[in-house]
Amino acid sequence: MRIGKRIKAAALLASAGVVLTGCGLATATAYVPPAGPGSIQVLPDLPDNATMTVTSKNYTEQLILGKIAVLAGQAAGFKINDLTNVPGSQPARELLKSGQAGMMWEYTGTAWMTYLGHEDGIADQQEMWEKVRAQDAGNGVIWGDRAPLNNTYAMAVRSEALPKLGNITKLSQLKDLSPKDLTFCVDAEFNSRSDGLNPMLELYGLKRGAADSVPDSNVGLYDTGAIYSATDAGACNFGEVFTTDGRIKALDLTVLEDDLGYFPAYNVVPVFNGKFLEKYPGIDKVFAKIAPLLTDQEMQSMNLEVDVHGEEPADVAFKWMVKEGFISEP
Repeated sequence: MRIGKRIKAAALLASAGVVLTGCGLATATAYVPPAGPGSIQVLPDLPDNATMTVTSKNYTEQLILGKIAVLAGQAAGFKINDLTNVPGSQPARELLKSGQAGMMWEYTGTAWMTYLGHEDGIADQQEMWEKVRAQDAGNGVIWGDRAPLNNTYAMAVRSEALPKLGNITKLSQLKDLSPKDLTFCVDAEFNSRSDGLNPMLELYGLKRGAADSVPDSNVGLYDTGAIYSATDAGACNFGEVFTTDGRIKALDLTVLEDDLGYFPAYNVVPVFNGKFLEKYPGIDKVFAKIAPLLTDQEMQSMNLEVDVHGEEPADVAFKWMVKEGFISEP
């Protein structure tokens, strides 16, 4: 999904074959709660047998977004074929491209670098979306309106440490801190990658390995999942996080603004198979209503409900759709 999650194309395509043929398009669960009418209305002139196949990847955020899509499609009058919970980015992508799925939620950065093969990301969210939309149209994949939700890398600090750090709010303020306060928790890949920690520090006026800046001893290496708790426990002041992870909210971490635009944009967008959209014009307008309400904060809260409180993704998606008035409780 993100920079550090890329896999070689050959392996991805092999995985796609497993999902498309070996598993018979079966996924873990098609459960969603029954819903009543809301602001999403049945599309005009929709045939009684109109079917919409929804796919998603198999981690929490994608499962929630997939169930939001399922509920939206039902409210718009479609019979739903629920193919959410597909293992891997490329297998889900292949379902969409081949027409075996009609829509999914996808990330601009994933498409730009993983599917479209670009080495360098784009930090500007609008520019990234426009370029992905234009290039992917040639693959028969149509990108709808982007959401504010931008699930990219970030640096976060435990909120109770902010006063002693001068209540900083953005990464450009790191250079004003004492070396003793410039401590970082990162995973091994981000630590060593050519687009990881060291270039980030350089962009923001810091030098890795310098005693008067960021000594090597100031950088601790952790498994990705352990970074959040290590940062919260004070093992470091600044931890590498993903911006929509529910643990940010659960642990009261504060994300620092990437004000010089180091990290590529990963906005989530409703993406459609072109032939499906031609057959059922208007479904993109349904998702154009939903996308603007999907923010980092909203997604953090929904991810928190699943990952920390143990809720089902379908129930979390349902509650959010009801809260926003798109559907109602029956």
